[in-house]
Amino acid sequence: MASPFDSLKQAIEECGKSYDLERIEKAYKLAEKAHEGQVRASGDPYITHPVAVAKILVDLGMDTESIEASLLHDVVEDTDVTLDEIRKNFGAEVAQMVDGVTKMGMVPLHTKEEQQAENVRKMLLATAKDVRVVIIKLADRLHNMRTISAKPPQKQRDTARETMEVYAPIAHRLGIRAIKEELEDLSLRYLDPMAYEEIGKLLNSKKEEREQFLKKIKEKIAARLENEHMTVHIEGRVKSFYGIYRKMYMQGKNFDEIFDIYAVRIIVDTVIECYNVLGIIHDMFRPLPNRFKDYISTPKPNMYQSLHTTVIDKEAIPFEVQIRTWDMHYTAEYGIAAHWKYKAGIQGKDKLEERLAWVRQLLEAQQESEDVEDIVRNIKSDLAGEEVFVFTPKGDVVSLPLGSNVIDFAYAIHSAVGNRMIGAKVDGRIVSLDHTVKTGEVIDIITSNSPNAGPNRDWLTIVKTSEARNKIRGWFKKERREENIVNGKAEVEREFKRSGIVLGDDEMKKFLTEIAKRQHFNTVDEFFAAIGYGGVSLSKIITRIKDDYIKTYKTTDDERIERSLSQNQKRAKKAVSGVIVEGIDGCLIKFAHCCNPLPGDDILGFVTRGYGVSVHKRDCPNVQRAFEHPEQSGRIVNAYWADTARDSFKSTLEIVTDDRQGILADVSITIANMRLPIHALNARETKDKQAVIQATLGVADVEQLTQVIRTLSKIDGVISVTRMSGGNNK
Repeated sequence: MASPFDSLKQAIEECGKSYDLERIEKAYKLAEKAHEGQVRASGDPYITHPVAVAKILVDLGMDTESIEASLLHDVVEDTDVTLDEIRKNFGAEVAQMVDGVTKMGMVPLHTKEEQQAENVRKMLLATAKDVRVVIIKLADRLHNMRTISAKPPQKQRDTARETMEVYAPIAHRLGIRAIKEELEDLSLRYLDPMAYEEIGKLLNSKKEEREQFLKKIKEKIAARLENEHMTVHIEGRVKSFYGIYRKMYMQGKNFDEIFDIYAVRIIVDTVIECYNVLGIIHDMFRPLPNRFKDYISTPKPNMYQSLHTTVIDKEAIPFEVQIRTWDMHYTAEYGIAAHWKYKAGIQGKDKLEERLAWVRQLLEAQQESEDVEDIVRNIKSDLAGEEVFVFTPKGDVVSLPLGSNVIDFAYAIHSAVGNRMIGAKVDGRIVSLDHTVKTGEVIDIITSNSPNAGPNRDWLTIVKTSEARNKIRGWFKKERREENIVNGKAEVEREFKRSGIVLGDDEMKKFLTEIAKRQHFNTVDEFFAAIGYGGVSLSKIITRIKDDYIKTYKTTDDERIERSLSQNQKRAKKAVSGVIVEGIDGCLIKFAHCCNPLPGDDILGFVTRGYGVSVHKRDCPNVQRAFEHPEQSGRIVNAYWADTARDSFKSTLEIVTDDRQGILADVSITIANMRLPIHALNARETKDKQAVIQATLGVADVEQLTQVIRTLSKIDGVISVTRMSGGNNK
């Protein structure tokens, strides 16, 4: 019977890279002996896990030391093997990596915010010290996610959320695309299983058609480039599950509205060839406006480079084309791991330092904040993948998170520029301070020479980046202490009055002192000052303060119960997005694409993990299936429409008609006369000389949709009008 090491040995032999197999086998034997008798939740011998992690690292092309450390990454924590033994047998470098992975530990989601902040920081510090430690941790997490089905449902969801919020973003910033996308897809499967199933069905429904389309496009491009005497490599892919999920559920798009669901990748030898191929592609197909991105001249912070353009073929099917050199391709696929897979030497080391500059910037940006919850949120935000690229007047490129404004840009340049900012010009014209910057814009910050110049407190609610927010807070902390104390005290008094917290002078002083100590301040004035400059958000801690007040000064059970009931009643009446979800207040609401519920439909809510509540029609097949599974049925909650339901919802109608000239125009005009927005309109012929029109409209509720169906049914030549549920007829 083959041992787990045999599969690792085979992977090493097939990868084409030279490894010290003797040292790797030595590490395997130590791990095998140390983990003897231990089993995973699946029942498999524990040694299968470190071997699987090592194979992932081999695929990435990591070095021998990394493979050794991956095989030994759990022995110090889970067995009697010591770090000194590893240092003695495998050297200081391997021991340091094992120690790094052990100390990093997990990044828990359901613990105190202080602990979570500390653990996220550990990830970043480890990255700055030796990025291989984090790459091992990513591989460890990837294998755990691949085998998580053996864990209890709650553990699955907690781990998935943790993976989506921390590990996948770090994989993205390190540029390791394959790991990042697989982590996201695996996490989505457990965070929102109904949406995952829906996307799977949408992808499978026309799988053969998509494969044929990609094959045809690739052959067409290959033939044209061959005629141009160009040697290229062409690949085709379909967008990842999570990539589709973001477009459908977070941006509210229908499946048919996702333009980059297909992608063709063209790999060439030189940069000049990239731009030449781009010209040929735009000659062959019609480019969509505002869909071209040049990441070669302006690389992403993770060093990703490529040309992106979205085009349409003669069949009116849009697809994305990515054009890059082989070096760019290695970086795009393997990110920071390409340093070990394809490069070596001093130059490679310098490049590595450049690629990790963002880690140190991220750590520095957290020094000013005293709100640990804010630290965690900002780190996660800064790790997010969407960014824009703008220019200084001198032509320097500055990358910012999507949604950033000119104030964020000013602080990204320098603290002094942000603090003295009084205005901004974008492409030569003056804009407001909340102007959201877009890729390609040239931004010129207007500053004041006045010694009294400084930021405005309102900027804290405007800026997008944690860097800008912390620098603004730092300025107020340093320059306006007395003012901060006054403002902070006034805010506390207002909030206490609103919350019904009333105490005598002595009791209030004692109460505030206890609150300040709990927030890690030596005096009440320091606590007031932190609130005044924004270092502590009173709105986030007031609930705990009220609980302490009730516990200490309102001692009767009757009073506590009465207050609790009052709060619950208020909470139950609060609607989000026009929907009231029983027992849940202020959560993210999204409307399921599988059934497209409208006001007037009988609805239910499905609680996803980390992605809010998905609202479905009560008779939705996905809901019915969820009732059959105990781990999912417990996440179904009652929901109903509020009087404040939003003005417009998307709903798709399938209109079967005679195939006569002008029928599509008649349908379009009729809808226009009803003053309804048309989000999508598609028509196709059938074999029986009929036509099928699919129209996605904006309607207020079921009643209005019923009226629309009646009106369309009266058109000459219309055979039937049917409401559709997602991509399927009801």
